[in-house]
Amino acid sequence: MYAILDIESTGGKYNEEGITEIAIHRFDGHQVVDKFICLVNPEREIQPFVAKLTGINNKMLRSAPKFHEVAKRIVEITEDAVLVAHNAQFDYRILRTEFRRLGYDFQRKTLCTVDLSKQLIPDAESHSLGKLARSLGIPMSDRHRANGDALATLKLFKLLLDKDSDKKIITEVIREETHGELSPTQLDMVFDLPSETGVYYMHDKDGQIIFIGKTKDIKKRVNQHFTNVGKVARKLQKETKKVTYEKTGSELIAILKAYLEQKKNRPRYNHVSKGKLFTHTIDFSQNGTEHIMLAPEKNRSLEHKKLAFNGIESARSFVKKVSEEFDFCPASLETDNKCSKAINAPGALECNEKVLSAFEKYSIQDKNVALTDQGRHVGERSFILIKNGRLQGFGFVELNHQINNIHILESIMTPMRSDENTTFIIETFLRKNNRLKTIPLTS
Repeated sequence: MYAILDIESTGGKYNEEGITEIAIHRFDGHQVVDKFICLVNPEREIQPFVAKLTGINNKMLRSAPKFHEVAKRIVEITEDAVLVAHNAQFDYRILRTEFRRLGYDFQRKTLCTVDLSKQLIPDAESHSLGKLARSLGIPMSDRHRANGDALATLKLFKLLLDKDSDKKIITEVIREETHGELSPTQLDMVFDLPSETGVYYMHDKDGQIIFIGKTKDIKKRVNQHFTNVGKVARKLQKETKKVTYEKTGSELIAILKAYLEQKKNRPRYNHVSKGKLFTHTIDFSQNGTEHIMLAPEKNRSLEHKKLAFNGIESARSFVKKVSEEFDFCPASLETDNKCSKAINAPGALECNEKVLSAFEKYSIQDKNVALTDQGRHVGERSFILIKNGRLQGFGFVELNHQINNIHILESIMTPMRSDENTTFIIETFLRKNNRLKTIPLTS
């Protein structure tokens, strides 16, 4: 027996969400034998973006029953059934949280149609409910409402049951009752972690680092490790005995620290690339032509006047972006393009100046600069020091501290090893993030 479940919630802080709508269809493998669909008064405010997404607002829920009034019905309709949901970890966690507030330990086995679909329909473009339903011809109505999504999940589940001809996958992916929940030890580890940007380290019983990660929310990311499925996730759940962390404030510092420390320590559950992180470059040099022509090429060497990219599409997207941003001449983009059809053509010199302006903005080559960002707490700024175009290190200063002298920054920074990958990481971040402030430095 299965209980096909979908929950809409208020959104908000982790484990502080409330249920706003629930739909459960009790399914015996052939037909629906019972169903329960209900709005629920969560006794807390709905986040505005959630209200916009679902169409459920606070006014609609004022007269709806509170969770304690429908809890008995939920227990009855799910009795001796496996909970089936698209991203079951989320729905089961929210449901258990609501029951826990009532002092009741609600436990059911769960089955996730995301996991199932990844195994039975591995070639699907996306495994999100909406896109998967569309690609499989499953009709959907009332998207992002509990019953609409539950019915779509039910139809998807029927299809997956048909595809699982030997029934092995169904047997393998049914989780234990407490899957998606943290053990007491894991709860203790997660409890003290900050919901802030930084690098975290997962240690085994001997204190050895077995995984290094970076994130904008340490608590949330470690919690995901402890509740995810998959071979590596299960090993981390089994072997992690302690989690330590370093707050960085800056996401870029976290990315650089994680890359360099993974490379140095080679934790057993990190996939650490021994080669270059980029596959293509764009040359901003004038290679024997009147115009500088920006053509992505497959290249793993970051030479003079080049920017690096991970993939041809990323490189092409950048060329399109800067072409519009700096109003490039057509001749800077294609060999056969003419400089201009206008009578007063600007000429190659002016065209090349625009191209070099783009390189100047998005490259750190030959520069002496500090890249500043938010710090670890209010009143602090972080900085990354670049000297002669190479990463030197990072540090933190008070807001009123003048960040413009290389020697002062060198005296307070934590050194970092520079290579072509760190240059690629920094320049990629500069292309995508407008929050960083670049400060020219004096000797």
